[in-house]
Amino acid sequence: MAGTVLYQRNGHVSTITYNRPDVLNAVNGEMRRDLNDAFSRFRDEEEAWVAIVTGAGRAFCAGADLRDGAGATGDFAGTFWEKPTVNSFESGWEIYKPVIAAVNGHCLGYGLTLVTWCDFVLASDRARFGYPEAALGIPAMVGAIRLPQRIGWSDAMELLMTGEPVDAETAARIGLAWRVVPHDDLIREAEVLADRLVKGAPLAQRAMKEMAMRGPHLSSPEAIRMGEAMRLAVGSTADAAEGFRAAAERRPPDWQGR
Repeated sequence: MAGTVLYQRNGHVSTITYNRPDVLNAVNGEMRRDLNDAFSRFRDEEEAWVAIVTGAGRAFCAGADLRDGAGATGDFAGTFWEKPTVNSFESGWEIYKPVIAAVNGHCLGYGLTLVTWCDFVLASDRARFGYPEAALGIPAMVGAIRLPQRIGWSDAMELLMTGEPVDAETAARIGLAWRVVPHDDLIREAEVLADRLVKGAPLAQRAMKEMAMRGPHLSSPEAIRMGEAMRLAVGSTADAAEGFRAAAERRPPDWQGR
């Protein structure tokens, strides 16, 4: 895949790159379609177990391209009320494979909304995070839904209501970024983390991520019942059998994702 989004898979690790560096990777209609295609490919490709998301040039993603704001939200048939509200990865597509955000620069608006849906956020020491929508007179609605679940209430409201960005160290302090690393080490650190993740059983990882996401919205008995059903299902796979064999034989397991 080329164009506004780059997709490259190396072994079990896919790297998805925003690729409009001349406009700080702002999202227009073409990029929205390309992003959706890239994440669909990652979700459906059997050999893709972990994703790294980053930006080309000096920005991660500067949010919506204001010259094509309508296109940036997605182009779907029907009225507003008939549109699927979950129409992209950052707005909540169900992808239970691990995703790493390697935030290399400005991470604003749509870019930050995507980051709040990632499992690990590695930030360059040059990164900046923010929701500028309030300064433009429009609300960041998915950000308002998700950000308070990710960080503390007041920190979330400060980002949403002031429109002012924060630096990488502040993002780490409030829990928005997981780790801050030197800019030149960012991609290498993301790849090291991805290599650690692919050593784990992929089906078990996906089951745990799905349970972690769904569990808080269920009652305790419902969550336990669902979790136990998923545990039994994953426990009957070839990978589970391989895990026990490898442990008995004292060797690394050879996961197949089946």
